Amino acid sequence: MVTCIDGHQMARQGRAGAALAVAAIASFFAGCIATGLIAGFAPPLAKIGQSFGAPEYFSLMVLGLGLAVVLARGSVIKAIAMIVLGLLLGLVGTDGNTGGTRFTLGITELTDGIDIATLAIGIFGVGEIITNLTQPQETRALAAKKITRLWPTRDDFRRAFPAVLRGTALGSILGVLPGGGATLSAFAAYALEKRWSRYPAQFGHGAVEGVAGPESANNAGAQTSFIPMLTLGIPGNAVMALMIGALTIHGIQPGPQIMGERPLMFWGMIASMWIGNLMLVIINLPLIGIWVQLLKVPYRFLYLAILLFCGIGVYTVGNSATAVLLAAFFGVLGYVFTRLECEPAPMILGFVLGPLMEENLRRAMRISSGDPAIFVERPISLGLLIASLALCLLVALPAIRSKREEAFQE
Repeated sequence: MVTCIDGHQMARQGRAGAALAVAAIASFFAGCIATGLIAGFAPPLAKIGQSFGAPEYFSLMVLGLGLAVVLARGSVIKAIAMIVLGLLLGLVGTDGNTGGTRFTLGITELTDGIDIATLAIGIFGVGEIITNLTQPQETRALAAKKITRLWPTRDDFRRAFPAVLRGTALGSILGVLPGGGATLSAFAAYALEKRWSRYPAQFGHGAVEGVAGPESANNAGAQTSFIPMLTLGIPGNAVMALMIGALTIHGIQPGPQIMGERPLMFWGMIASMWIGNLMLVIINLPLIGIWVQLLKVPYRFLYLAILLFCGIGVYTVGNSATAVLLAAFFGVLGYVFTRLECEPAPMILGFVLGPLMEENLRRAMRISSGDPAIFVERPISLGLLIASLALCLLVALPAIRSKREEAFQE
């Protein structure tokens, strides 16, 4: 979305090929650098993670939810409310310790809890379709135009290269933070380039930096968000939450032990990232003329196919028709969240982290015979809790809150 701000204007100026090439090259460069960071920093981080016990994991998840509040766009109160809602939804089902059911409302199908795929597809898939259908019909006249020039000029490269470096660095850092990832990285990179550029007036009117910076930042952020997921088992965003669900389905538990127990899978994933980045360039540059033809498909036909695949995907997870109805319900809920300007990503994080937090809290209580002082007696746990408290106090300060709102408005 951020790339389209200036990429669309470049296309209107007859430079669609240059915009697409800059986007592809920036993504390739940032993806390769970020994959190298994963390969280099994940093993030592995993060794640190092996010193974590139940109290440290609980405190780490509290910090993750705190960062999600800070980095979520919009109102802090709304972000906290969405996290609490996600925590409550994560408690639906059977209590693993007592065997009793919670929040099932007497519905038998909910005794196993709500599946992450049902919630995510409903909120992000069905909800997005409902939102799009309420918008005025988009014009796609540019899709019919032939792309005449593919390669950027020397001046484009001169201006884009520093933006790619800055975007890669910024995206790599923000991608590791819970709640950050590709989306926040792209917006932050665009704001940075606009402030850094010698031509700020060109932004929004076809500035090549407005394409290169966000595109490299979003790819770097998407790659480095794997680091907390693989090393600590903590999802940094909704996509990583879905990734943990996919690994769990195959009997793989993400965490510090994954590199020791399944080295072939870990390094195979790293190799697949390199291959994926190479394929990104191969698909983007030569075949772009083919892919733009998809934009000619009217949305009234396209959304029906999307809904069909969403329904098939939800049903096949548990062969349950109730899951399809739940996805439809969450789709309506996702539309309501959009209208209320409530970001759904913190809710997904709360939903995934909620059961893990509960499990580690109970485990820590059993270790300490019910003494909550265990969370402050262990140095790592105490440090994480202090960091969480400091984040809450910082966000509450009027000056910080106004700066945060200003940054997200930009």
